[in-house]
Amino acid sequence: MTLIKSISGIRGTIGGKPGEGLSPLDVVKYAASYASWAKQSSGKQKITVVVGRDARISGEMVSSLVISTLTGMGCNVVNIGLATTPTTEIAVTEEKADGGIILTASHNPKQWNALKLLNSKGEFLNAAEGATILEIAESEDFVFADVDDLGEVLEKDYTDIHVQHVLNLDLVDVEAIKKANFSVAIDAVNSVGGVAMPALFEALEIDKVVEINCDPTGHFAHVPEPLPENLVETAEIIRSNKVDVGFVVDPDVDRLAIINEDGTMFNEEYTLVAVADYVLSKTPGNTVSNLSSSRALRVITEKHGQNYTAAAVGEVNVVAKMRETNAVIGGEGNGGIIYPASHSGRDALVGAALFLTHLAKSGLSCSALRKTYPDYFISKNKIELTPDIDVDAILEKMKEKYANEQVTDIDGVKVDFNDSWVHLRKSNTEPIIRIYAEANSMEKADALAVQMIDEIKELTA
Repeated sequence: MTLIKSISGIRGTIGGKPGEGLSPLDVVKYAASYASWAKQSSGKQKITVVVGRDARISGEMVSSLVISTLTGMGCNVVNIGLATTPTTEIAVTEEKADGGIILTASHNPKQWNALKLLNSKGEFLNAAEGATILEIAESEDFVFADVDDLGEVLEKDYTDIHVQHVLNLDLVDVEAIKKANFSVAIDAVNSVGGVAMPALFEALEIDKVVEINCDPTGHFAHVPEPLPENLVETAEIIRSNKVDVGFVVDPDVDRLAIINEDGTMFNEEYTLVAVADYVLSKTPGNTVSNLSSSRALRVITEKHGQNYTAAAVGEVNVVAKMRETNAVIGGEGNGGIIYPASHSGRDALVGAALFLTHLAKSGLSCSALRKTYPDYFISKNKIELTPDIDVDAILEKMKEKYANEQVTDIDGVKVDFNDSWVHLRKSNTEPIIRIYAEANSMEKADALAVQMIDEIKELTA
């Protein structure tokens, strides 16, 4: 059993004793704490909260607990049922709600679920807001409503509203997509993407859609994180069906991976690169990604004569940096597209529609489009340390060692070399340093990572 309480919400494995897993008592406690915070933040006694969920097996049970708790706290609830994470974010602003709760454990396995918490802008809470909710939960400083003040529940489906929202974006060229006469495939890992993505493709009038794992049962057909090692069978289905492009989403549909027509991977890092290339060609402006994302975005941004900025890891940090720099496109190298003209959250529907527009206008095959971008390769590693080792001190020493290079220390230590970079970050939950290295070949990236691991081991010897 696992229960992880963090500033971004609460997640854990279903079952177990209270406080050890994500038990019904824990769900109630944190939903009540969120409601208490949202009331205080809004300054209103009667607030509205949107609740949406992915298709996890535990989703309906957790949703009923959350909705009952919110109404018990005197909150009105807009229950949008099965909904992607970006759908829920959009619903918060459309409903002019005071907040939202998304019930999803993202790419974690089926035994996990989580309460992800949104503010009135439909964005994830910042660190201070999340810390306040944790304090309220710890002290159980919440008061339930009297019988005359209980909240009410409105049931509403938001998938079609989200799809129409995507179609209305200026840079989504529906006519160009129709003229291209694309055939596509979608692997939705048997979650809510199996509802949302086919609805998008139908609205785009794509005649041939090969649906893979699109039954939203919550019984994930493969490991749900959309990484190449989890998509071998999917890639073969895409190749054998001779579709023009394959899309893969995670269980809550905020990450988008692309597979070429020949079954090769477009590369999850390059979802953002390709979409940014298209957006920048139409609307010049700045870009942002996190420190652990590919340098390819910076290269493409500078090719368009614009400025790239790196943010600390975490969607809330990327959004904040995008706002600060007036970025027109940004996101994360895990396939997370954040397009402010739509909303400030990762959105696979927006990403797919912009990518299809780009592909249609390019006149290229998916694999040929990928070849127009510079090749970078990321090696992802970690080094486990004993609990008594001062990880911050080690990172400080590594920063000093590479002081003559370009060093960024807003989130761990990132060292940029001429043709490569390495990012060292400590885990918030265990004595681990994560080591991401990127270079223009996998061999060089692996070698750089090994060099860093050896240097860290020398410091701890």
